[in-house]
This record gives sequence, C-alpha cells and structure tokens, in this order.
Amino acid sequence: MALPLPFLNSISRKKRAQMIAVDLGSRTTKAVLFERRGEILALTRYALLDAPIFDKKISPELLGDHLKSVAEALGSTTKFISVAVGLEDAMVRQIELPQIPLDEMRQILKVNHKNYLQQDLPNHVFDCYIIPPRTLSPNEKSAAGGAPKLKVLAAAAKQQLVADFLRATQLAGLSAECMLPGLIGPINTFEQALPEVFAKETLALVDIGFKHTVVCILDRGELALTRVVNIGGDKLTAGLAESMGISYAEAEGIKVGMAPEVESALQMQVIPLGREIRASLDFFEHQQDRPVQQVYMSGASARSEMILQMLHSELLLECKTWNPTGFLQLALPGQQAVEIDHIGSQLTVAIGAALAAF
Repeated sequence: MALPLPFLNSISRKKRAQMIAVDLGSRTTKAVLFERRGEILALTRYALLDAPIFDKKISPELLGDHLKSVAEALGSTTKFISVAVGLEDAMVRQIELPQIPLDEMRQILKVNHKNYLQQDLPNHVFDCYIIPPRTLSPNEKSAAGGAPKLKVLAAAAKQQLVADFLRATQLAGLSAECMLPGLIGPINTFEQALPEVFAKETLALVDIGFKHTVVCILDRGELALTRVVNIGGDKLTAGLAESMGISYAEAEGIKVGMAPEVESALQMQVIPLGREIRASLDFFEHQQDRPVQQVYMSGASARSEMILQMLHSELLLECKTWNPTGFLQLALPGQQAVEIDHIGSQLTVAIGAALAAF
C-alpha cells in the first residue's frame, strides 16, 4: 500500500539494490538499511537517533546534517533514501473517485482539493493511491450495481516541505527516492508481515507515536478507516511523571517496565486513549455492521505489557504486538541482532517506508 509522492518516486524506472528508509519522528528518528537479495529483502542495519529539534521547524541545512548522521550510523554506502514524514507534514484522506487514470485523479485534486479534502490547500502537491478492491460476494455485487467508484487514498504535502527535503538530501550527499505519509508505513509493513490476517480479517492497526496515535481499520485487505488521536507516548509519560511527582525520564522507564506500584497512575493516562480508540472502532462497526476482531499495536509504548492489558480492558478486545521484521532476512551486526526483538515495534513506519521504495 505504498503511497509515494510522485515527484520523488523514481523507483519505477530502476530497482535499487539498497535503500535507506527514515521515519522522521517528533522526538526520535528511526532508520533502517534494506538490501535486495534476489527475491528476498534483508534488514542489514537500523539506527535510532534523537531528532535534532522536535518542537520547531527544521531548516534544510539542519535536516541535511541529520540525514548525513543517519546514513553514517547505518554504515551505509548507498545514496538512495526513502522518508516517511509526520502527521503534521502530510495529510491523508480516503475518498471516492470515478474510474479514471491516476494522472487525471491528481489533476482533479489539484484543482478541486477543497471539495474532496475539505480544506483549502494552496501551494500543496497531491498524489493518489488506488486501494485494491477486495473480492465482493454475489450479494455485495448486486447491491453495488453500476460501475463502482474507486476508493482512493489522497495525500497532500506542502510544496515547500518537498523542496526543503530535496535540498536536505542533496546537502547530505543522498538521493531522494520516495516520500510518503507516516500513516501509511504500518499498513505497508503489516501487509507483508501477516498477509493472511491482512487479507481475511477485520482488524485495527494502532501505532502509538510520540505526539499522536494513528488508528487504521483494515477490512479484509481494504483500508476502511483512518483516525489520528492527539494522545501519544509523550502525553502518557508526562501525565505519569506529574501524577507520581517523578522526572520524565523516570516515568518513561517505569511506563515501559512493569512496576505494579504505578498501575493506577498509568491507568489514568491510558484510559482516555482507550476511549478514543474504542470510539473509532464503534464508528466503523456502526457504519459497516462488521465487528473488529483484533487490535494490533506498534510503537515504543506498545512494548509495555501493562499498557496493552489496560487497553484490552477498555476495548474489550485482545491488544497484541506483532513482529514487523518477521518477513525479512535479518542480517544485523552483533548487538543489533540481540536487540531487534525489543526494538522492532519502533521500526514499523521506517520498514513501511522502505517497502514503498522497493
């Protein structure tokens, strides 16, 4: 389900042997180095670096220095890079369009984005991704009638953002190959990691980021709903620190660990997140008359068994983590090979950005 913005997407012309993929998070940049080995994709290195400035606009020069540091941390010799940008930088909406060529869809959005995206977006660039329709049952076909419209993911990003990113990659000595909204990353990865579940079940993918949590409901291989909740790991940690009178760093360590004495304080922070996720599930179930069967969690906070248990209690559904690297050949150096099971859930978006490039 890769959705690269077209002016950065040169992949269709030439397959790359290696690719750097970067998830530009609000606080931590997550990066992976992929290598193509015949039909197999190998993860050869990953890196987690502090974002240079996570509450201000980053200049192309500063971002260029940061991307150069990322490439060095990966020990990479390739120049090709794919990047997932944050929720503040790229808008994604699901819309319906007639069965027309992709170029015409982009043009429609360019001249009529206010109607389709409910926002006036001057100085933006637009792209579309046609969601592959699932196979309809005979009853569904007869109910649909006529020529069905296509379900399309529409993305918009500021022209200046794209120009700044291109400039930054040039300053870093890299070649920009692909750019996609971070929201798409977990979907790309999940489709490869658990193809049977992706194709056959109705489920929620929940990615807990630093500032936001993204909820995507997948219905038998089709993206049915996306929602961004303004509660992330930062809010959980800050609330826990305040309620317990401890430092942010102490609260972060306790949150991921399983100290029972913090359970009630942590629960007060997790309950609002659980209610927001539940509201998203209820909306889908009411609209589609189909139950969501399972919830799959990713992100740093998903490493906490206690948080998963609390969300399970709130949602009345099993909340489980999943392995975003399970379909990859792991060719990691010493310590990284040991730590990948612990770190993996944080790399979900970056892996999805790599898949968009491959």
